[in-house]
Amino acid sequence: MEYDEYYTSLDTKTKAKYDYVETIIKTQYVVNKKFVRNLEGTEFYEARVSVGTNEHRTIVFAVDSMSFIESKQVLFLNSFLKKDTKQYKGEIENARRILNNFVKPDEQSEANFDSAIARNGRMKFNNYIQGGKEDEKA
Repeated sequence: MEYDEYYTSLDTKTKAKYDYVETIIKTQYVVNKKFVRNLEGTEFYEARVSVGTNEHRTIVFAVDSMSFIESKQVLFLNSFLKKDTKQYKGEIENARRILNNFVKPDEQSEANFDSAIARNGRMKFNNYIQGGKEDEKA
């Protein structure tokens, strides 16, 4: 299920946890693996939200860098309630489909990326400056 649709369906307590993890991603230079992990063998990361015994996952793509830490733009693609490790393969394929639909081949350049974002308002797109990164570039 795409991120925005999944997020909208959550209860208030779970939304608050999602908002907390999103704040961590936006503001921390180094994000603890408790919140974000690389999905081995893929170009994706997973944002991790735990509420009681429920483990929610969101597949995330680092837009402007090969590394999540170096990225200033991330795309929240799809979310799911983790049941077992077998479902990851299907969720990763779903994330690839969403990403391919989001950025068409003629919109791969940075100049056209904003138009792709504007066209597809369903995606959760974050531009953010992580702590310390702006200083390094100055």
